[in-house]
Amino acid sequence: MTIPAHSTALVTGASAGIGAIYADRLAKRGHDLILVARDAARLTALAERLRAETGRKIDILPADLTDPAHLSLVAQVIADAPNLGILVNNAGMALSGTLTTSPDAEVARLIALNVTAPSLLARAAAIRLNAAGAGAIINLSSVLALIPESFDATYSATKAFILNLSQGLAQELATSGVQVQAVLPGATRTEIWERSGKDIDSFPSEMVMAVDDLVDAALVGLDRGETVTIPPLADLADWETMQTARLALGPQLSKRDVAARYAASATA
Repeated sequence: MTIPAHSTALVTGASAGIGAIYADRLAKRGHDLILVARDAARLTALAERLRAETGRKIDILPADLTDPAHLSLVAQVIADAPNLGILVNNAGMALSGTLTTSPDAEVARLIALNVTAPSLLARAAAIRLNAAGAGAIINLSSVLALIPESFDATYSATKAFILNLSQGLAQELATSGVQVQAVLPGATRTEIWERSGKDIDSFPSEMVMAVDDLVDAALVGLDRGETVTIPPLADLADWETMQTARLALGPQLSKRDVAARYAASATA
């Protein structure tokens, strides 16, 4: 799998936090950028800094990815932008409450931003990069995809969707030359906490990763060709054991006959 040198990377949620650091690191690796976010002023400031520091071509595309028209525009840019080589699907949000305490509109917005937008942008990138035979799709998931009991169920579910999407898409594109990577951060010091009304400083300090460290680790995983990168996980064998157990379930999950443990209950 190959990421073309000096290709263009499109980064969503690029105005701050994880997206802004990806923009910084990719520009310093020699990539031109298309930066997508709602905050045009922040995008402009970031673009000006990165142009000055790296000499790369940096374009901005202010867009609200929960707006279908804006989302369609960004997907079209992915399809048409010259020399596109990387998509970083980073834009996301968390609820201010939970599924049962948050307004319907907020839940719908969460799903639009965390599920619908990255799915359609990944689709556009997969078609484009598959035709080129090279490139990378980086999807920001979360460790909460693996531990839904630990946080709001809806947010965790959206991140589990991204993990499944990435693993399935990686299989679909396995022979295409296109790399698909899901990045699973733990608690990371970004603005998502403040925006959802939560205090990141209420967490034990040893649980919270700096955003620079997260992105640098994720790029090491990308360079190694990982499909799933979990920067806080010390022992890779723990993930591999889980994956092995999950895959071993496959042959047991679709059969003609009801499992005996259910048939016995039905006839009792």
